[in-house]
Amino acid sequence: MATERTPAGAFVIRNLAAVATPVGHEAVRGPAMRTLLTVENAAIAVADGRIVWVGRERDLPVEMAGFDEVDGELGTAVPGFVDSHTHLPFAGYRESEFNRRIHGETYTEIAESGGGIASTVRSTREASLDELAANVVRRARTMVEYGTTTAEAKSGYGLNFEVEMRQLEAIEMARADSPVRLVATCLAAHDFPPEVDRSKSKEREEWIEEIIGRILPEVRRRDLAKFCDVFVEKGVFGPEEGRRILEAGIANGLIPRVHADELSDSDSAAMAVEFGASSADHLMWISERGIKKLAKSSTVANLLPGTSFFLMSDRFAPARRLIDEGAIVSLSTDCNPGSSMTESMQIVMQLATLRMGMAAEEALTAATLNGAASLGIAATTGSLEAGKSADIVVIDAPGYLHLIYHFGVNLVSGVWREGVRVA
Repeated sequence: MATERTPAGAFVIRNLAAVATPVGHEAVRGPAMRTLLTVENAAIAVADGRIVWVGRERDLPVEMAGFDEVDGELGTAVPGFVDSHTHLPFAGYRESEFNRRIHGETYTEIAESGGGIASTVRSTREASLDELAANVVRRARTMVEYGTTTAEAKSGYGLNFEVEMRQLEAIEMARADSPVRLVATCLAAHDFPPEVDRSKSKEREEWIEEIIGRILPEVRRRDLAKFCDVFVEKGVFGPEEGRRILEAGIANGLIPRVHADELSDSDSAAMAVEFGASSADHLMWISERGIKKLAKSSTVANLLPGTSFFLMSDRFAPARRLIDEGAIVSLSTDCNPGSSMTESMQIVMQLATLRMGMAAEEALTAATLNGAASLGIAATTGSLEAGKSADIVVIDAPGYLHLIYHFGVNLVSGVWREGVRVA
């Protein structure tokens, strides 16, 4: 009788103190965000890049006895984190502006002196494609060390046709060397170019027409992004301008996302729901109407507490209200040089609990399965279940609560993406 061959890349992570994971192939909301599958004295079996079994080690199926073994060293396995809002392909840093804010200068004062987003636009425009791609890979390597296995990455610091394309090309180029799965978003509607006088309707219209008539069709033609994002906010894009851009994105096969209610109540969370957006992001100033709309929709409320923290603001998104009303909530870093310079989803989860009132279980769900749902990949990642991609993080701790409890350190001891050890 022929001997059954061991599958390619087959291994078992043994000797785990525990496994902790949300469960399912779609987003979860409300009280369900607190429901985790937890298994003590656990093991996870992987073959061909996918999880084939999760359970107590003593129950490991006999047919997996020949798999290679990895010692979990009494750590805890959780799903790879999904960072569903970042601005990775940028050049230059703004640490001097950060220091100026610490010393009391306002964002407006810094912007009027040539700082703010205009500073990053200048640096990004000066960077070559190779430089931008290398920046993405470098940041992705930091992210994976902290447990992220999937990251959304936006353009939006080019603010002209050539450099918006270059940023998206950099994301595409970086995929070959990135340990993190990258999902691209076109955010040409991040702001108006520095050379545009936004107070003049003709100049505003010219940039919007450039996005609608040239940038988005080229993104579609070259398949450079999955999503189209727009920053709807006072002083940036108004509601009707945002609608036109989202409509053009949809017409070009891109899924809408919205920077919503970040600096004021612009009713843009409700707009995101109106367009069936995959996510409404930020939401520090969301209204009751916006909360109610999100709660009855499949649009994910993607919260970025690192931004409030980094900007020294006491105003955080109302995570508790959103969850209690039944909205789908995810968490992300907003990694960018001006308002949230971090690649760590661990600190984001800690801020979500300590400053936004989320339970540890809700934070883990938000950082994994619900983030995956906002990117349209919850069927294949975001939880530790048989059949899903083997995106696994082992933390050096006896349980998942240490992700919140043991703050200020990196707990990650091992990371696998699609069954390949990447950290």
